[in-house]
Amino acid sequence: MKFIDDASKQFPKLWSVRFALLAAIASAIEAGMNLYASGTAPLLVVAAGLTSLGAAIARVVAQPALTSDE
Repeated sequence: MKFIDDASKQFPKLWSVRFALLAAIASAIEAGMNLYASGTAPLLVVAAGLTSLGAAIARVVAQPALTSDE
């Protein structure tokens, strides 16, 4: 997996990453509160949190061009 140039410097500055991590944290808090209150965490909330975390990581992964010049 190849990251974008200067990924370690750009990662905390990207607003898309910030919002994706915020959504992941909010989902984790909601899942934790449901787990504490009812003993089970909703799978949809856990899936949303993992998807948000994956989106934050995918933002800094270098992606090949969709079209090739060859």
